[in-house]
Amino acid sequence: MKTGRAILVDGQCACFASCDNGQYCSYDPKTGDIGRAVEISRLLAPVIPSKIIAIGLNYREHALEMDMPIPEEPAIFFKPPSSIIGTRQNIIYPSQSSHVDYEAELAVVISKRCKNIVPDKAGEYIWGYTCLNDVTARDLQQKDPQWTRGKSFDTFAPIGPWIETSIDDPGNLEITARLNNEIKQRSSTSDLIFDINYLLGFISHIMTLEQGDCISTGTPPGVGPMVPGDLIEIEISQIGRLENTLTR
Repeated sequence: MKTGRAILVDGQCACFASCDNGQYCSYDPKTGDIGRAVEISRLLAPVIPSKIIAIGLNYREHALEMDMPIPEEPAIFFKPPSSIIGTRQNIIYPSQSSHVDYEAELAVVISKRCKNIVPDKAGEYIWGYTCLNDVTARDLQQKDPQWTRGKSFDTFAPIGPWIETSIDDPGNLEITARLNNEIKQRSSTSDLIFDINYLLGFISHIMTLEQGDCISTGTPPGVGPMVPGDLIEIEISQIGRLENTLTR
C-alpha cells in the first residue's frame, strides 16, 4: 500500500492511501483507517518527521570509491524538517555554495514511538519506505569539521513520492539516480554495510524515535554535482520515482 500527503483537487491538504481499485482514498495515519475516494492534484512530501537521521558511508562500493575504510559503526548525522520538500518541488541552490551534489538514498519511516529496539523486532516499528535525496553542499561539508551546514539548507531533503508499506525484502532493492535522464548511480540495497534492522537498533539505543521519523540509509557510489536547471530523479524498485529540479 502507498500512503502519503497531497493537495486535493478541492484545495485541501490530506493524507491518502492507495485502494484496491487503483484509486486513492483518505487515510488517517494515526489509526490506519481508510475513508472515501479522493482526487489528487499535487503530491506533497509524504511525511513531516520530527527528525531525519542520515547514515554516512553505508555502501561498500561507495567506501571503496572514496578510498575509505569500511566503518565499524554507523556514522549518523541529522537533516532538519525544514529541509524537506516533495516530488516535483524545486531544490534551491544556496548562494553560500559553489558545489551541490545529489545522493540517492532509501529512507525508512517509523510507525510508532520506540526506544531500545531489538534488531530482530525492528519490523514492528517500520511504517514503510520511500526515496530521499540527501542533497549536499559538498564544498561546505568539506570545509566544516561536522556536516550540519552542508546538509541542512532548506529544500535539501527531497522525499517521496509516497511511502510504500508493502516491501517484503528492503535489503534487495535497486536504487538509481538519473541526472537529466542519464544514469549516475545504480546499485542495490544488498550492498549496505549496516542493514535496516541493525540501524534501527543502533539509533534507537541513542535516541527515541517518533512516528514519522525517517532514517536515510546512505548512498551508493556515483554521487556528483548538479547545476541550476538540472533534473535529478531518484528511483527505487517497488517504491517509485522522486524527481526535482535544481534552481537558483
